[in-house]
Amino acid sequence: MALREISLSLPNRPGALAGVARTLAKERINLAAISVDSASGKGRVRLIVNDPDRATGLLSAAGYDTEVREMLAVRLEDRAGSFLKVLESLARQKINVQSVAILVARDGNQPLVALSTNDLARARQILQQAGFHSRVAERLVSNDDLLASAPTIPSESVGLLL
Repeated sequence: MALREISLSLPNRPGALAGVARTLAKERINLAAISVDSASGKGRVRLIVNDPDRATGLLSAAGYDTEVREMLAVRLEDRAGSFLKVLESLARQKINVQSVAILVARDGNQPLVALSTNDLARARQILQQAGFHSRVAERLVSNDDLLASAPTIPSESVGLLL
């Protein structure tokens, strides 16, 4: 299963995010990553969950308008500036980064970062040639694998692993 991110808009008011979490928790969908920001009275939520197909269906049925993006995983050296090299490789080729998530899973001792771009196939090729992307990392990281990398978190709860 490919790594995917679900995004949705919410009104910026008390309880709006709790409604999303309640919808997922009720059906035992586990959060592996979440990002929330707001501007002009609206919030934007990005989620990586263990079952993106079911989560999207549940959120849509609950009245949320969702978007799903496929992401790719890159392996980084665990030192300052390594992610900058990934971004510069993409920028030189005019690839726009749309979203980024630092993943809980690691490839050995190397951190993994998921990102979506305006041209995922080309980005994958560019990053593979630059030595950042590997098929091993893509096989290692799936939505389910993110949760398996943190076995102390009960799978039946909505847990934030980042």
